[in-house]
Amino acid sequence: MSGYLSFMENRVMPVAGRIAEQKHLQAIRDGIVLTMPLLIIGSIFLIIGFIPIPGYSDFMAGIFGDQWLTKLLYPVNATFDIMALVVSFGVAYRLAEKYKVDPLSAGAISLAAFLLATPYTSMFTPDGAATAIKVTGVIPVALMGSRGLFVAMILAVLSTEIYRKIIQKKIVITMPDGVPPAVSRSFVALIPASVVLIVVWLLRILIENTTFESIHNIVSDVLSGPLNALGSSLIGAIVAVLLIQLLWSVGMHGATIVGGVMSPIWLSLMDQNRAVFQANPAADLPNVITTQFFDMWVHAGGSGATLALVVLMITRARSQQMKQIGRLSIGPGLFNINEPVTFGMPIVMNPLLIIPFIVTPIVLVIVSYAAMKLGLVAKPSGVAVPWTTPPIISGYLATGGKISGSVLQLFNFVVSLVIYYPFFRLWDKQKLQEEKNAQAGSANNTASL
Repeated sequence: MSGYLSFMENRVMPVAGRIAEQKHLQAIRDGIVLTMPLLIIGSIFLIIGFIPIPGYSDFMAGIFGDQWLTKLLYPVNATFDIMALVVSFGVAYRLAEKYKVDPLSAGAISLAAFLLATPYTSMFTPDGAATAIKVTGVIPVALMGSRGLFVAMILAVLSTEIYRKIIQKKIVITMPDGVPPAVSRSFVALIPASVVLIVVWLLRILIENTTFESIHNIVSDVLSGPLNALGSSLIGAIVAVLLIQLLWSVGMHGATIVGGVMSPIWLSLMDQNRAVFQANPAADLPNVITTQFFDMWVHAGGSGATLALVVLMITRARSQQMKQIGRLSIGPGLFNINEPVTFGMPIVMNPLLIIPFIVTPIVLVIVSYAAMKLGLVAKPSGVAVPWTTPPIISGYLATGGKISGSVLQLFNFVVSLVIYYPFFRLWDKQKLQEEKNAQAGSANNTASL
């Protein structure tokens, strides 16, 4: 175990630290976070629309009319279906902040570049028609949502890099001192914006003359497809969780580092489920692995599923140190915040507790994936339940109102208890002995006085 810790500290931590500090990954992570409030609001309306109570739909129709569900879901369309637009602006804004150039201009230019790269065509099937009709001159809503995420992120990074290089080389139009600052900044952005849009325009024309036809098709075929396949697989989920726990075990925020790479994939998979669930709540959802899969069923209490460990400290600890840490950690733990445990117990750099800290979430991934894949438990419905939602409640909401989601959380909690218990007993016994030794030493000192 000491060799493992030495390897992690000397080889893994420097690499992970560089990844965590990488500007583009940080900007992508922070840009995606910008969508979270909107997705949560849309999810609330989605939950209200599909409350699993017999007669609920008829009751709502009797009060608000037959079109009540369509009208209720307007906010869902207005939040989920603009995900790529928000990310396009947000990623560019955050990246520009890191380069200390005007983030508003960078965000606006990125948004324009994304729309420029998107073909204004959509498929429309009239009522009763057998085939779809191709309509031109309209923004395709499908590409403004999760399907356009990767293109939005790529163009946000590309446009901001071009923008900041031109700004830093001072190839800009400067206005006299008397011109208002807002107007002056607009003219400063004129040349960089022109270059960005010309580059994207030429790129679009070039791609239109290939079999791909659009940059969205290239990204979908070359990048998005393989990444989604990896991100939606059991092996991919295990690898992601393993990396998260390894990084946490040496004191680095593994969820942030790994999430910076995987969040776009899991978010896209989540939205695929949301679209199917919105169309038909009884349909078989396409994906097991989504953002909610990890937040609600794997990381109960935080990374490592440490809520079970906190409960053990409260109910089974004999040492005063463990009892006190348990009492301090139960509040945050119920809302999936576990820094008091990871750094207070501690788990970080602790050879004994690192073992269950890594093993537990891997086992939970396998158990949860198998339960959902076999149809024993409902899959995540695509509802963006906040990761701080307490267990039991979160499992019910994340599956679109299925009690099986809560039952699986309870089962996973028991599994976590079983795995953590022997390691906890050893650690608690060690702490108890340390306390007894300290008391004996204090008594001896008193007696000698």
